[in-house]
Amino acid sequence: MANNKMGHRVSPWLALALPAALALTWATQGSGVIENDHDRNIHIPDELIMPLQVQVAYNDDEVYFRYRWPAEQAYVYHDMLRYEDGVWHRHGASPVGPDLDNAYEDRVTMLVDDGSVPEFGRYGGYITVGSGMRYFPDVAGADEVRAHPHLGETLGRSDVRKYLPATRTDQNDWRSVVNEDLLSAQREAGYFLDLWHWRAGRSNPIGMADDNWVGEYRNSDAGRGAFTTNWDGENARPNWMFDPEAVDIHALRWEDVAANHYDFDGLYYLAEDFAIEFDPDHDWQNGDVIPRRLLRQPEGSRAAIRVHGDARWADGHWDVTLVRAMDTGSPLDDKTFREQGRYDIGIAVHRDATGSRWHYVSLPFSLGFGREADIQAQRLNGSEPDWSGDWTDITLLYPGQVNWPLLISDAHAGAKDIAEGTSVRARHNEKQLAYYGMEMEFNGPITARWGLTLFSGLFLMLGMTLALLPAFRPNHKGDL
Repeated sequence: MANNKMGHRVSPWLALALPAALALTWATQGSGVIENDHDRNIHIPDELIMPLQVQVAYNDDEVYFRYRWPAEQAYVYHDMLRYEDGVWHRHGASPVGPDLDNAYEDRVTMLVDDGSVPEFGRYGGYITVGSGMRYFPDVAGADEVRAHPHLGETLGRSDVRKYLPATRTDQNDWRSVVNEDLLSAQREAGYFLDLWHWRAGRSNPIGMADDNWVGEYRNSDAGRGAFTTNWDGENARPNWMFDPEAVDIHALRWEDVAANHYDFDGLYYLAEDFAIEFDPDHDWQNGDVIPRRLLRQPEGSRAAIRVHGDARWADGHWDVTLVRAMDTGSPLDDKTFREQGRYDIGIAVHRDATGSRWHYVSLPFSLGFGREADIQAQRLNGSEPDWSGDWTDITLLYPGQVNWPLLISDAHAGAKDIAEGTSVRARHNEKQLAYYGMEMEFNGPITARWGLTLFSGLFLMLGMTLALLPAFRPNHKGDL
């Protein structure tokens, strides 16, 4: 051992232990946690919050909802079939994050409640995100969902989507659907959310929006929807194509779809009014494109929501107005609006060619018809809204991988507040929630990194202690 100036021995291991501990500490602080990883269903948008403006007007018969939000450009193509060397390839399956090259439509959705789902008025859409949701880490397997006696065998589903808490006996288990009699009783009592769903590609061109409801699943209203699938699985080709006698083309071109070239007054969609049976003997060219969705006039309760005027993108903004009867006459599918009524709504926007959970959502807002509320519906003097009233400004947030089972668990510090009925607004704002949601995307890697950091810190302290201990032992006479 060598002597220092004070006559104490210093371990030669100090020169090795200290740099090694410091190197380990540095390694555990490296980058790589906050990175998009589509294999893990992770894609963080460039902006965690976005603005939305809303106006509501009504008369005795109809209610109008107007939505306006910024978007750098509009995406109206959705789910296309491209011909290449004798094979029809699909482009537009629900992407992880944006799918700017393969066609995915912009959308606006709205959940509505009349007070029958009290948790919704306090926590909004968070209550609809249960266990096993698609694109979440604990996603339910398709085969398991198909085998489920209700979701698979009765509803014919292969994934888990929005559902309400009381439709499950165990909030941590998507499989625990309550029995059929209880589901029916819940729906008849109004325990469901009305879901309005406007789609830039699959409904807007024919002036409609889709009408759904959320109970034990995200269900469609009774009747026929505004689109169907244009695919002949047996022959691996479309069922229908453009009628050249009606529109002068057999197909769209891939270069237009990929570059997002479209004309609101032109054709970027296929509808039954100008569709004919697919001709396999036509001289199809590489790059020919036929939409995989055939638009059609919806029927029944599912046809209740219409587009009012022209829903279009211009000058960096979408401007969409939807209209529906105050009372659709379908109380098991829709919430009825009434004078002096007060309702809760939550709005979401998909923009930048995103699908599934890569959207922006609002916290719940109250809506009043002649009553005080966050959003005041304007009473019309005539039959058409003039939109002379003020906009309501709403902030939407990216919610990340946050679900209801997490929020009511011990892992959430605010679970006690939820149990006591404290609303989300009393504890958080939209920006905070967006950051929390982003953190949950990386909860596993962040937790692992903190564990490594803790270990390296303890190793550093232990190494320094062991290395310095000899320096504090007194030298005896005769020591060299």
